[in-house]
Amino acid sequence: MQTESKTAGLREGFSNEEYIRLQSAKIRERIETFGGKLYMEFGGKLFDDFHASRVLPGFKPDSKLQMLCALKDQAEVVICINAADIENNKYRGDLGITYDREVMRLIDSFRQVGLYVGSVVMTRYTGQHAADAFKKTMEALGVKVYRHYNIDNYPKDVNRIVSDEGFGRNDYIETSRSLVIVTAPGPGSGKMATCLSQLYHEHKRGMASGYAKFETFPIWNLPLKHPVNLAYEAATADLADVNMIDPYHLEAYGKPAVNYNRDVEIFRVLNAIMTRIFGSCPYKSPTDMGVNQAGNAIYDDEAVCEASKQEILRRYYKTACAHCKGNAEKAELQKIELLMEEAGITAADRPTVAAARAVADRTGTPAVAIQLPDGHIVTGKTSELLGASSAALLNALKYLARIPDKIDLISPEVIAPIQHLKVEHLGSRNPRMHTDELLIALSICAVTDEYASLAMEELNNLRGSQIHSTVILAHADDKLFGKLGTYVTCEPVFEEKKLFHGA
Repeated sequence: MQTESKTAGLREGFSNEEYIRLQSAKIRERIETFGGKLYMEFGGKLFDDFHASRVLPGFKPDSKLQMLCALKDQAEVVICINAADIENNKYRGDLGITYDREVMRLIDSFRQVGLYVGSVVMTRYTGQHAADAFKKTMEALGVKVYRHYNIDNYPKDVNRIVSDEGFGRNDYIETSRSLVIVTAPGPGSGKMATCLSQLYHEHKRGMASGYAKFETFPIWNLPLKHPVNLAYEAATADLADVNMIDPYHLEAYGKPAVNYNRDVEIFRVLNAIMTRIFGSCPYKSPTDMGVNQAGNAIYDDEAVCEASKQEILRRYYKTACAHCKGNAEKAELQKIELLMEEAGITAADRPTVAAARAVADRTGTPAVAIQLPDGHIVTGKTSELLGASSAALLNALKYLARIPDKIDLISPEVIAPIQHLKVEHLGSRNPRMHTDELLIALSICAVTDEYASLAMEELNNLRGSQIHSTVILAHADDKLFGKLGTYVTCEPVFEEKKLFHGA
């Protein structure tokens, strides 16, 4: 059965083209401010910034990469990796690879779009054997690798930091372009220290250079409690980041600007280090260090606010499910609940929630609702043949392809042998088809069935859809929806009451 309703879809409110133009111009301006050489610490994701694309509808996930490509004749990339992370095989959960492998992936990705990668620097190096092996491997591949050493009591002991025993011990990174983009596979990689070390070395050599920081969030020229900035706090609830009015900026200029606690807390130290290097700090506030122009590319604030509120709700459900699984602290969930109060929203303020719950209440089984990009909502219920996710996916494809509801895209005769294989031969306790199994069956049917073929052609049109499940999804369904470019939330409830829940 297919349940349909109509609600407003999310509209765009951010100009990607204007953002690239403004951001590129601002960085060029900052390069000139420092005499033609700028080290730019790049925070957040350079690739696949889906958080930004969700809260700023119109922002493309590769916008920052496009912006850098507009500067590629001036730019080179330096990638930092903490030597201890190499030694400890630190892992990127979102990609399923270690940090050292992520460095290789980043280099390949930069090169594919024509950005020059100058070198890699291992930070906080203390002679780790795994780091030495990594250096040897990278150099065999033609990549220069430098070592920056651990500095005792960094960043508090300014006298030691700005000395021959501090930054002075570090390898000097040879660069050849006016814009040096300093990035890393993850947090804690030493990007800021790498930039400051280079300023120290270049100042001793009589070379003019400067430092700037690129962070997309929080957006400094939006109000403190703007939903975009609240959504950033929700996204970093596990880090205990807090947005705040930059007190240094307010004192210097008499105008409020939004920053976050870690940048404000480190500014006094950064000011002291840069003063020790240059004689005076070129910045009056941590906000001054930034070059972010995202706020100036918003043309529909109402659309951006609504998108950001929906992101806060997604973060709420994600954290609630993680807490249910024992993978998140209660304090993280409570923080997001406070942010929801500040944004004036509740857990029910997601169109798919009411639709999914209504089907679950009526059938007494798990249900899923999908809001398509045009605002239309379809639902799916649990049956003997299909799980709720598979049913909803099939109904969504029918709607998009304008296939009558009475048409069976996959006949029970096709599903039955798949169920027999799962239960009798592969040991599965659940005979219902997951979404990945459903699409394989549908693709086979598409060879001979016109309707199935039409449905398969609509898969790309699911991108951007909003999905809600009344139970925590099976791993296979969650992963498949992610590959289709949809945004999933789940009630923090397991389908079955047991201690162990498999993948």
